[in-house]
Amino acid sequence: MEACREILVSGIASLNLSVTDDQVDQLLSFIKLIEKWNKAYNLTAIRGREEMARLHILDSLAIVPHIEGKRVIDIGTGAGLPGIPLAICLPEIDFTLLDSNAKKTRFVQQVVLELKLKNVEVLHSRVENYHPEKAYDAVLTRAFSGLSDIVKLTAHLLAKDGVLLAMKGQNLDAELAELTEIAAKKSVISVSVPGTDVERCLVRIQLPEQAEVS
Repeated sequence: MEACREILVSGIASLNLSVTDDQVDQLLSFIKLIEKWNKAYNLTAIRGREEMARLHILDSLAIVPHIEGKRVIDIGTGAGLPGIPLAICLPEIDFTLLDSNAKKTRFVQQVVLELKLKNVEVLHSRVENYHPEKAYDAVLTRAFSGLSDIVKLTAHLLAKDGVLLAMKGQNLDAELAELTEIAAKKSVISVSVPGTDVERCLVRIQLPEQAEVS
């Protein structure tokens, strides 16, 4: 795992993040767990450890500066991405990781247990069926759906001043145009993933207080 460690340490430095050696160890343990469970659970198409370090871990951590609030929900978390890397590096924030795939949520729950993450709750549910007692400061998605569908499916989870953060590729003009009627404020933040030439962006959406999303 030394090559992976070097990739992570170098990438984290490029992102100007403050991450401890223990947190790097946890990130490496997460990669090992994905690799171990991938054979039976088909968690991700990416199989190589070094690719996972770049395209899963660093890709997730690239949005750390843009995480807002103390309660964040990761919708369609899959193998725990980006929720687990973010929870490791932002222990002061409470994360809920939600997915409708039972195999994947079982895996993520195992990760939480093995890595002893105290700030993560794992939920097996469809997003439209989940109605939390307390709303979230931020709703986070990665490769989940189109922007308009994301807003429709997740608006009920947001607190009054909450934000929706959607991790996306480029070429979003058509998706952004669909939001004109319902999104009060939206911005597109370019995101660089160290060690890759992958084009990424983060779409930040803040809905009007009285938005009728249907």
